[in-house]
Formats: sequence, C-alpha cells, structure tokens
Amino acid sequence: MTLQVGVAPIQTIGAVPTGTRRTAPITGGRFEGPRLRGKVLPGGSTDWQRLRSDGVLEMDLHVTLETDDGALITLTSFGLRHGPPEVMAALARGETVDPASYYFRTTPRFTTGAPKYAFLNRLLAVATGDRRPDGPIYTVHEIL
Repeated sequence: MTLQVGVAPIQTIGAVPTGTRRTAPITGGRFEGPRLRGKVLPGGSTDWQRLRSDGVLEMDLHVTLETDDGALITLTSFGLRHGPPEVMAALARGETVDPASYYFRTTPRFTTGAPKYAFLNRLLAVATGDRRPDGPIYTVHEIL
C-alpha cells in the first residue's frame, strides 16, 4: 500500500528532557493498495515528533483513514528518520532528496471495526518513507 500524507507547518513545542518535541498536523492525503484505497482524514491526525540529541527524528504518527466505501481505520506508526547532516539539512529546507540517501522506516499498525477490513487488525507491517516538500510518502509492506 502507498500512503501519501499532507502535513501543515511543523509546530515546535520546544526542548524537553529527551530532545526537541514538535508536532506536524496532518492536513489530509490518500492511500491505495490491492485491498483498500481512500483518503487520510484531517483534524485530529498528527505526527508527534521528537528530535533527539543524536540527530535521529522519532515519529509517532496517528491518523484516521477513510476507505472509498466509507469504512474508518486508525493507523498508528512509530518510526525513525536519520541521515548525513547535509541530507537532513536539505530535507529541513523542504528540498526533494533521494530517499536512498537517508534512513526512514516506520512500523504501522491498523485497527478497524469494519468486517471487510478486519484482516488489518491481525497483521504487522513495516514501511519505508520518502519525505517530500508537501509531506511524506510511505510504502507499506505487510509482513507475511
């Protein structure tokens, strides 16, 4: 499945004992895969981030997905993004960077009450990320 997420400007909360806390409000997006497709709902969906002192960005994504047939699915995902300082600086400036030049991995989990999509409640997944100027694109892989 491919998941494209739109992100509003980052809100920096500030220095906390474990790094710099910030949030990235989710503005919307789309997802599509062999068994489901739909949109990312804005409002209440946020990427909670912590920039650690070693330069690693921890991401804690919480979004609500709505399938094209109206089912709601929650997606939570913990991830890490890091790379060479010059690559991370380019990403921070909003530049497009080759995703092979930095590490961006997440572990999505899904929950839903929709019988058609109940298989999501029972699977584990990993995702690779590509940070674009308008938001990340995740390629989600089910672990078989």
